Amino acid sequence: MTQPMNRRRALGLAATAAATAATAATVGAGVVLGATPAAADPAPTPPADPSQIPAFVARVYRQETQRAGGIWNGYISVANGGGTLDVAVDDFSNDLVEAFSVNKVAVATAVLDKVDRGLLTLDQHIDVTAAIIVPGGDGIFGLDGAYPSSITLGHALAALLTISDDTSVRLCGLVAPALEINQILVAKGFPNTQVQPVANPNRFFLGLTTPRETHDLLQALVRGTLLSPTSTAYLLGLLRSPIAFTDGIRRVMSSDERLRVATKAGWFDDGRNEAGIMFDEAGLPVLTYSLFAHGQAHPEDFGATHPAVQARAVMGRLFLAGVGALSGTRVPTPHPRALYAPSNGA
Repeated sequence: MTQPMNRRRALGLAATAAATAATAATVGAGVVLGATPAAADPAPTPPADPSQIPAFVARVYRQETQRAGGIWNGYISVANGGGTLDVAVDDFSNDLVEAFSVNKVAVATAVLDKVDRGLLTLDQHIDVTAAIIVPGGDGIFGLDGAYPSSITLGHALAALLTISDDTSVRLCGLVAPALEINQILVAKGFPNTQVQPVANPNRFFLGLTTPRETHDLLQALVRGTLLSPTSTAYLLGLLRSPIAFTDGIRRVMSSDERLRVATKAGWFDDGRNEAGIMFDEAGLPVLTYSLFAHGQAHPEDFGATHPAVQARAVMGRLFLAGVGALSGTRVPTPHPRALYAPSNGA
């Protein structure tokens, strides 16, 4: 799939060519072109005044996106003491962008909506055939080597959202076809967050979103307006689990701190995306981020050393430090983190 052609994408074509250039330039509000600066600015210090936290988050975002280069679209909000949200970053947040695997949260939302309506159950079985395996994709099903097999829908969703298993996308398509997923998302108020249908009605590309809609979907999730309480807890549990994505926002955090962050990343071609929510100690959401980047140097690098992924790791550490003293938005039900208890077998 190609990036949608809009104003930001047109700029991105130029940025891709400039990603390894020696000169950095800034075009518009937050559109960053060029290479890594020779000398990095010192890390900002988290403010003691809670009212200054949005400005601190904005400064961190600007500094790290400039350092990484390329094109960024983002939307970040911070909870304030009045129970509402302050916008810290609004960087072309209504542009349509390739969601890549970040839209797996939207796919899971549609599937869990059907569970909430009694049309599906997490313990129902799905056949996994050799033909449905994505060759060379991310995940575990391609490593099994023994098909056909049978798994539960819950297993498919767990693999979809923790290790970002690509075959799980096809498995979800067996129970929620592309057009139905899109209809469910439109009905929930997300007309721009859509998968891309193909000839086979049960398969699809992961499609498009906007940073603002992805942010709003995550906010609806924690506020309990997206899914039932049971499905909400299930979905957040997957996104906050220790095996969920740790190379970006959660990289420079302790195991306990990682459990305070629900996150989903997505990557393909030169795109590197991540969206999620940070919680306070009581389990209340304090910061919601929706970050979409492309056009950085080294598009062949899908690891933790990619410039955009490195930038998100710095953001994550500083964002968590910045919101550490905040009391989260008063949602109907807190979402306390689970206990982490590693096993040694037996």
